[in-house]
Amino acid sequence: MKAGIVGLPNVGKSTLFNCLSNAKAQSANFPFCTIEPNIGVVNVPDPRLEKLESLVKPERVIPATVEIVDIAGLVKGASKGEGLGNQFLANIRETDAILHVLRCFENDNIVHVDGSVNPIRDKETIDMELQLKDLETAEKKLDKVKRAAKTGSKEAQAEEAVLLKIKAGLESGTSVRALEFSEDDYADYVKPNQFITDKPVMYVCNVDEGAAVSGNAFVEKVKEAVKDENAEVLVLAVGTEADINELDDYEERQMFLQDIGLDEPGSAKLIRGAYKLLSQQTYFTAGVKEVRAWTVAIGATAPQAAGVIHTDFEKGFIRAEVIGYDDYVNFGSEAKVKEAGKMRVEGKNYIVKDGDVMHFLFNV
Repeated sequence: MKAGIVGLPNVGKSTLFNCLSNAKAQSANFPFCTIEPNIGVVNVPDPRLEKLESLVKPERVIPATVEIVDIAGLVKGASKGEGLGNQFLANIRETDAILHVLRCFENDNIVHVDGSVNPIRDKETIDMELQLKDLETAEKKLDKVKRAAKTGSKEAQAEEAVLLKIKAGLESGTSVRALEFSEDDYADYVKPNQFITDKPVMYVCNVDEGAAVSGNAFVEKVKEAVKDENAEVLVLAVGTEADINELDDYEERQMFLQDIGLDEPGSAKLIRGAYKLLSQQTYFTAGVKEVRAWTVAIGATAPQAAGVIHTDFEKGFIRAEVIGYDDYVNFGSEAKVKEAGKMRVEGKNYIVKDGDVMHFLFNV
């Protein structure tokens, strides 16, 4: 699963990417310095993993990960190929969620592509370009569907109605994610088209150090502007996060955070937020060889969770032995959980819960 970092040039995208991935994407004070999308595989911070490690004392610990893609800055006219628009829009289409970085700080030394700091205008610029690209997609599909609808095809007529609704919404400046559809219509006619503005979004308000804890007037404007969208808003002092990231010593990093009033790096909150945005959750396997966090979709069944480890586990699934995370911690070991009768045996219809500690029995 991939989350793509998007925004106008010079809003802090590549600096944020560097913080998240420890990769060194080129970060320069001019547009289009990131031409190929940089991809970083980022560990998902999870204190539960550390707790399980302390109880089990395994040979190794493997966290869950999420892919973060740094996509070059979009500019006005990108949907028509301005700047490096077509390439960037294609890169966004390949991601599963969007981290939209908005510049919410003043700094005369960092040029703004539009000459002044205005996150609402910046948001609308990006939204419009993505909506125009989606409109193009909807219109192309409509041309095909209309012909079939005229022959009396009920399926085509239903699809035409959905596409006309999407077209009208986009023309009025409403992203696809903000429109309402029935579950069947969404699954059959919306999702297959991979509309860019249907992807879940988190707005990352990039502030200066003084606004890292409680935000600023720019952030309040962003929150007001997106209150009707199904979107997350996160305040992050990206430059400060980069400074913290440069410190090798853990204690120094903690002192730096405390000095500015944070209990953990904002980047950790962002990674967890991206994971949630992608509708992912974690289950664990815990043994002396390895304690590991596995990523599975929210709503996945036990066989689907087993399949994340190996396809044979899913094909030959017999049953799952499941311990709730809290029970594992409260009793301190798998053996004591069993003694207390708290280990459950679950079948093929079991829906995995976030934090389950699982062991699969299978036969191929």
